[in-house]
Amino acid sequence: MPSDSTANAGATTSPAALAGLKVLELGQLIAGPFAAKTLADFGADVIKIEAPGAGDPLRKWRLLKDGTSVWWQAQSRNKRSVALDLRTREGQEVVRQLALDADVLIENFRPGAMEEWNLGPDELLAANPRLIMLRISGYGQTGPYRNRPGFGVVAEAMGGLRHLTAEPGRVPVRVGVSIGDTLAALHGVIGILLALQHRHASGRGQVIDVALYEAVFNCMESLLPEYSAFGAVRGPAGSALPGIAPSNAYRCSDGHVLIAGNGDSIFKRLMQALGRADLAADPALADNAGRVARVSELDAAIDAWTGPRTVSDVLTALEAAGVPAGRIYTVADIAHDPHYQARGMLVPSALADGSEILLPGIVPRLSRTPGSHRQAAPTLGQHTQQVLDELAARATANLPPSRTEQPK
Repeated sequence: MPSDSTANAGATTSPAALAGLKVLELGQLIAGPFAAKTLADFGADVIKIEAPGAGDPLRKWRLLKDGTSVWWQAQSRNKRSVALDLRTREGQEVVRQLALDADVLIENFRPGAMEEWNLGPDELLAANPRLIMLRISGYGQTGPYRNRPGFGVVAEAMGGLRHLTAEPGRVPVRVGVSIGDTLAALHGVIGILLALQHRHASGRGQVIDVALYEAVFNCMESLLPEYSAFGAVRGPAGSALPGIAPSNAYRCSDGHVLIAGNGDSIFKRLMQALGRADLAADPALADNAGRVARVSELDAAIDAWTGPRTVSDVLTALEAAGVPAGRIYTVADIAHDPHYQARGMLVPSALADGSEILLPGIVPRLSRTPGSHRQAAPTLGQHTQQVLDELAARATANLPPSRTEQPK
């Protein structure tokens, strides 16, 4: 199986950062599994529990190859799949046994589901005090909305993001990907790493409560303090960066280009590149406040310069001037971009039929303990017998859970 050796060129052969970490994933679709995928990329042994028969619904989402979503290949690489029915006592007992030796358990069911299955934190942490339990839900484990069904798109709206993603006066639109789920997953990973650090000192695990809407809200920059201090309700600004100028998407003869000329010195270089020395030298435009006041004039000047030029010509001129600018990439641009290739962000993986597929590279990039693509996404229940045999072997040997830290 290919690994992302290019992405980690020059790295040492140290074990992966999370080698030896045992993770039990009970989630499905995006948020919980994305968090587990991130841990798996860095060496964690992730056992994914799936319902027999159908498995994770993501297996059938979007474009399928030989009956399985290609999204599944990215979301579930480096994991082991165990088919268990959590509605049965037998399935619940297997999870309890696995949780005895687990470092982390990840779930993104509705609040209360784990408790109904006798798999809540009271039961699991009593049996394994070192267990770290990540719980991702739409609205969190507490509060008046906790029992509402939650989904990423709704969280993006409640978190304040959807109101901003539109052209002024137009219907707010989706970002284009399930950003609410992904933000919750990344916050969950941060929580796990914080909890691991605390466990290193105390020997004790804990519960991490991540709400989808709160993960979105946490990324909303100055939205709340601006409202609190000034009563300002930020509205949609299209492709512009509101309150910071000039920063926008500008038309070219063959597309659009993004230009960020909002730094004081960058602005002067941008205006010089446009042949507008008058604007570069205008003292009223020397700082951001002055430029925001005349943003329409500046956008018009930039648009007049970019309009008759190609995207490539604009980018060449602005790179020479030291002005941040970039094209708007499609996935086809990404797949053929030399920088993506040089950084190892396009990782080849072999499918079951021997054909090759490209998967995203490993992020973030660690110099000493890099992540890697070690194995392809599993078929449903591929590792059920293997994992059950491991449990049986431990029981036969009468071994205690492999714990390196004891509660203090």
